[in-house]
Amino acid sequence: MEADPLATTAVPAPLFRNAPLHRPLLRPGLRRTHRLRPVLLAAALLAAATATASARAQSTLLDSVKQNPQRAKALCTELKTLNAQGLSYTSPQAVAQVAAREGLSATDAEILSTYVVGLYCPDVR
Repeated sequence: MEADPLATTAVPAPLFRNAPLHRPLLRPGLRRTHRLRPVLLAAALLAAATATASARAQSTLLDSVKQNPQRAKALCTELKTLNAQGLSYTSPQAVAQVAAREGLSATDAEILSTYVVGLYCPDVR
C-alpha cells in the first residue's frame, strides 16, 4: 500500500473556528507603544512627586500639633463641645468647622481631627 501524500502534509485543524494556527510574535499595534513610554514615565514621576508633596504637607500639619499641645487641647475642647451637641468629630459639620477655624481643606481638617483625637482626646467620638 502506498502512503497518502496529503496525510503527511496536512495541517492540524485549529481548536476554535477562524483561529490562526500560530500566533505572531508581536501584535501589529504593539510596536507603537514604545512612543508612549516617555509620556507614561513622566506621568508616573509627576504623580509620585505630587504624592510626596502632599505627604510632606500633612506631616508638617501633624508636626505643628505635636509640637504645640495647647493647639491640640483647644481642638479637643472644640470636638468635645460638638460631641455634646450630638455630632461626631468625623461628621461633615464638625469637619467643616475645624477646616474653617484652622484654615484647612476638609480632607486636611479630617486628618488633623483624627490625629488629635487619637493622641490627645481618645474619649471624643
